[in-house]
Amino acid sequence: MAAAATLTAIAAHRFGLGESDLSVVGGDAQGWLLQQIGPADAQRGDTLPSAADGLRRHDAYLRWLRERNTTTVAMSDAMPDAKPFEQRFAEHFRELVLADQAARLSTAATTQRPFAERLALFWANHFTVSMVKGAARGLVGAFEREAIRPHIAGSFEQLLAASTQHATMLRYLDNALSAGPNSRFVTRLARQQADGVIPRITGLNENLAREVLELHTLGVDGGYTQADVTAFAAVLTGWRAPRLPRGEQTSFFDAAWHEPGAKVVLGKRYREGPQALADVLHDLSVHASTARFIATKLARHFVADEPSTTLVERLARTFRDSAGHLPAVYAELVKAPEAWQPQAAKLKTPEEFVLSTARALRAGDTMFTRGRDGGVALMGQPVQRAPSPAGWPDRAEEWLGPDAVWKRLEWATRVGERAGRQVDARALAASAFGAMLSEDTARQIERATDGPQALTLLLMAPEFQRR
Repeated sequence: MAAAATLTAIAAHRFGLGESDLSVVGGDAQGWLLQQIGPADAQRGDTLPSAADGLRRHDAYLRWLRERNTTTVAMSDAMPDAKPFEQRFAEHFRELVLADQAARLSTAATTQRPFAERLALFWANHFTVSMVKGAARGLVGAFEREAIRPHIAGSFEQLLAASTQHATMLRYLDNALSAGPNSRFVTRLARQQADGVIPRITGLNENLAREVLELHTLGVDGGYTQADVTAFAAVLTGWRAPRLPRGEQTSFFDAAWHEPGAKVVLGKRYREGPQALADVLHDLSVHASTARFIATKLARHFVADEPSTTLVERLARTFRDSAGHLPAVYAELVKAPEAWQPQAAKLKTPEEFVLSTARALRAGDTMFTRGRDGGVALMGQPVQRAPSPAGWPDRAEEWLGPDAVWKRLEWATRVGERAGRQVDARALAASAFGAMLSEDTARQIERATDGPQALTLLLMAPEFQRR
């Protein structure tokens, strides 16, 4: 294993989110990380919106539309194409969205438990919900606070259940309007259609079932079939998000929408009713394919784009032996020799780059005042707007295109021009990276013509770009 000074830098940058002074880690790098394992800290912000607040805001927008005789479509339908309506829709949720984004970035930039915060960001990306879909706008931050952050140090089953049944996930992946083909609700609508009334009949939607199997648990090669997807979608029918919540209740089971009869998922029979979902999620959470899939993603995120088979197998075995107890898996990862190799193999995403810069400059939350994301979107990763349910990519090749690298340089140059005269980049490089600072990087910074150039060189150095 590397020398103690190198381990300190690895703990701060590979497992954490970067530091301006490695002394915060102390002499026991592994111990510093292990002490942070637990639920994520409460996010910074004044009266952050809940999912119930977001649903009420959606209902208010629908009522606003109806009052102006603009449209009568449900929120699941596409919003009007006319630009004024798109603008009004965005403006209606602007306050909630800005509060959510500021809370996410400010918390990560200031936390004293950066390993726990990195885990929260990892799981938020694993269980992606995105504002790209209008039905999730104003709800993404609440999802992270309610379904992800409290459960990152419990069992994987708890985390899976909390995310799957949260109103934001139900809306984002269309399960809120998924009804069994033979459910009482669809049967009633079919009769109305036969009588000359032509309602919009909502049928079975497989989006959530497919993504839980493919992206959240078993993985694309996890051994399930299309028949399993369809059967699991039937299990999920009836799990809905209310249009207007009562109090803080934001998801519920509606028996009228549920597909009657038993369902067979992965060869096991489940009775109809709400308990079937918990039973299926339990079985998925302890499945061998899930153990390997989660182990691979954790190893890829923290260690290397192509993690070693031996590391993945050890993490998967710990996952299986502990029935998905996440602290045990994190501890195995922290103790793994592969995770402490001096060579930095992971490229920072734009969000990680901005956050580590904020932490290195001790900027606090000043980079993320309302309406600002610090430049994350300009570099190609708009906050809480992942392009698909697969989330943001975790491989360097996805972030190393010529345009992406140029945008990083432009952003680093602007930061250097703003802060370079107030920051001694030479001293910062030594205190932030210690033994990991290469002679070549130190030499280039030393030869810089002025403070802004020195800081720009530091931000674009391999030590800063990788972790």
